[in-house]
Amino acid sequence: MKLHQPISFEFFPTKTAEGAAKLALVRDKLSVLKPLYYSVTYGAGGSTQEGTINTVTSIKEAGFSAAPHLSCIGSTQEGIKEILNTLKMIGIDRIVALRGDLPSGHRDVGEFRYANELVEFIRSETGDHFHIEVAAYPEVHPQAKNSQADLDNFIRKMNAGANSAITQYFFNIDAYLYFIDSCEKAGMDKPIVPGIMPITNYSRLAGFSDMCGAEIPRWLAKRLEGYGDDIDSIKALGLEVISNLCEQLLAAGAPGLHFYTLNQSKTTLEICQNLGIK
Repeated sequence: MKLHQPISFEFFPTKTAEGAAKLALVRDKLSVLKPLYYSVTYGAGGSTQEGTINTVTSIKEAGFSAAPHLSCIGSTQEGIKEILNTLKMIGIDRIVALRGDLPSGHRDVGEFRYANELVEFIRSETGDHFHIEVAAYPEVHPQAKNSQADLDNFIRKMNAGANSAITQYFFNIDAYLYFIDSCEKAGMDKPIVPGIMPITNYSRLAGFSDMCGAEIPRWLAKRLEGYGDDIDSIKALGLEVISNLCEQLLAAGAPGLHFYTLNQSKTTLEICQNLGIK
């Protein structure tokens, strides 16, 4: 299979110079796949703001496109405006706009309550300078009242001025396809790129999935559980399952793939090799 759709990779900012150097090596290894951009996460309440900006600056200086996450909960308009100006100054033209989470123990939600308000503010302050991506939840956001409310919220974000969306990871392709169909029936036809989570560690994956509401199919969970501490078998099954999922998504017309790399390159490279991406 020759991939005609773009791929992108997500990193999280590191806390040390050694970590930054290792991440640069991962970035360079993944660069052979010619990604559209690298995105960089943003901690709760902006807790990693400096690290996020430093990481996207490093990516940009290395000659690649970078897209920082920017969450708005707990923020002020003046604070967001300052970040936008900084990003413009360093040559960033892509943002992943999110509501985000408040740091533990904080109650002040700030001047933004929802991601659509952040998207509207970015557009009002910077016009069309930024390509804005937002989050989508094919299996429904864990805090949503119900699936229809979640879909309505997503459409509201897109209509506020977003260019495209990236989904939470999932393992059931029907959830993604049904979500796309629901969006199209609601008159929304902007690109929704599936988020892909490589499987390398079952206990960590289970923890992530509980937090974000991503469902691990029972058959897959039982297979992974059955391997216990056999990391090689977990990785082998994960590689097969995720490679097949990606093939099915691309065959179904997905507009690209966005990999949650967890700052690692090996498994993502192997998946892409299975897809014939070179």
